[in-house]
Amino acid sequence: MAVRLRTPADLDACAEALALVHAADRYPVDWPGDPQGWLTPHGLLRAWVAYEDGRVLGHVGLADTPEGPEVTRLFVAPAARGRGLAPRLLATVREAAGTPVLLEVSHEGRAAIALYERLGWRRVRSSRARWLNAAGEPALLHHYVSP
Repeated sequence: MAVRLRTPADLDACAEALALVHAADRYPVDWPGDPQGWLTPHGLLRAWVAYEDGRVLGHVGLADTPEGPEVTRLFVAPAARGRGLAPRLLATVREAAGTPVLLEVSHEGRAAIALYERLGWRRVRSSRARWLNAAGEPALLHHYVSP
């Protein structure tokens, strides 16, 4: 298993992996009409994929935001979980940024929250999103900073 910079040729495979994540975890909450475009948000500096045998198993991006460098579009395909991919992808982003990075996660993402806290990320605040959670309410977002 390896991690490398994402190329435009990876986008279809990333969208396929994202569809599996969406079916398992409802991430993203609303399936985007253009998943390849969703994987390339405004402010994206770079993105990486975790892959094995030519298959994309995970994805992460580094975005430039007014608050600072931020993790974006992090996911690991359900069949590849438990193999250390998410920590490896997060470390890749942190190393590339050269400074602590931020991320936000929905309160509903309990497994993700547990992972971040286990890795030493610190919750710095919470806020309400402009999008709705599964209950149809503005999602509660927790904001974290890397160690």
